[in-house]
Amino acid sequence: MFGLDLAGVLAGSFITETIFNLPGIGQYAVTSIFRNDFPSVMGVTIFGAFFIAIANLCVDIAYAYVDPRVRFA
Repeated sequence: MFGLDLAGVLAGSFITETIFNLPGIGQYAVTSIFRNDFPSVMGVTIFGAFFIAIANLCVDIAYAYVDPRVRFA
């Protein structure tokens, strides 16, 4: 479930950082959206997608070690 919940955590950072005026990638993305800075928005999107993909890979590898019925083929 961790791999799937990481996207929710990243989405929550946009809201939390904007409401509480905390510096971070969420506030940077929101500021970039309002300024129409499309390269920055694309960079944040790629950054988030990279970490979601890495988290899903780690979950899949850990699942293979936890459940003996699942093996790499």
